[in-house]
Amino acid sequence: MSPRPQALLRSHYPRFRTITTRWMDNDVYGHVNNVVYYSFFDTAVNAHLVEAGALAIETSPVIGLVVETKCNYFAPLAFPQTVDAGLRVAHVGRSSVRYEVGLFGAGEPLSAAAGHFVHVYVDRATRRPVDALPPALVAALEPLRITSETA
Repeated sequence: MSPRPQALLRSHYPRFRTITTRWMDNDVYGHVNNVVYYSFFDTAVNAHLVEAGALAIETSPVIGLVVETKCNYFAPLAFPQTVDAGLRVAHVGRSSVRYEVGLFGAGEPLSAAAGHFVHVYVDRATRRPVDALPPALVAALEPLRITSETA
């Protein structure tokens, strides 16, 4: 049996992106609905890739397809709260990358949620995995990579 997931500190993440919640993100229970957390993950990762020059959404010949996701929830987030999405890369393979994201309420030291998703990078036209990650992508991932000391 694996250990129970724990909230992580901000120091576990080398990069952050601020995300503003929207009124429609809340569900009838008064907090951000679980499905929205995955949208936050996607936003944090893809915004980093676009800003780093590793992804041109409409024209990149290589694109990432999500093949695995997971999220653990530790504390609620709610509109109109600001969310800080911490981003790190735990594994880089031949054609895949495991991104890990922590979602923090503004100013909070511990993640309200933490999870991951795995992109498999494929040729846009054929949807077949690439033989190697493009150099611009590798460069964009490097500042996000974690070591055993930062995990």
